[in-house]
Amino acid sequence: MGRALIVSAGASSNEYIAARLTEMGYSRPVIIPSGAEARRRMTESDFELIVVNSPLPDEFGHEVCINAVEKTDAGVVFLVKAAQAEQLLGPLSEQGVLLLSKPFSTTLFVQAMHMAAAGNHRLLRARQENARLQEKIAQVRLVSRAKCCLVEHEHMTEAEAHRYIEKQAMDTRRDRTEIAQEVLENYEDMGV
Repeated sequence: MGRALIVSAGASSNEYIAARLTEMGYSRPVIIPSGAEARRRMTESDFELIVVNSPLPDEFGHEVCINAVEKTDAGVVFLVKAAQAEQLLGPLSEQGVLLLSKPFSTTLFVQAMHMAAAGNHRLLRARQENARLQEKIAQVRLVSRAKCCLVEHEHMTEAEAHRYIEKQAMDTRRDRTEIAQEVLENYEDMGV
């Protein structure tokens, strides 16, 4: 499993949360007592799960949760007393923070941690898919620019330019994007 960050000032709470996370497979969760220090650590390390136990000595804690959602891919869980949970539930849920009201059972706590981790995994897969699609779009654009150069300067039709790039790629056992890059470089070298 990935790394977990616990933002909590209570020694007994820290012990409980760390023990549960360790049982779940998070070896040596990082424990931070304040919101300000947590913000610094979030920028330095990647965490799969961030658990914020309110209140913190320097702030209530919901600001750290919102900051964590905006700046990291971690699943974020906010532990808050039932009295405050009701008014924070709507705004924090809209931000993507999982709110767990205290007191809670161990079963409920573990389920909340699994849900937050699952959210983290879904987000990472979505980001990977997005990166793959962005790369594919960049490749299509590169090939299209090369085809335009061939159409403009070699007076080929679009179909002929496409066939030329495909054939060169097959004949030389290289990727179409490599051929397209060469075509573009040839016209750049010629000052066109």
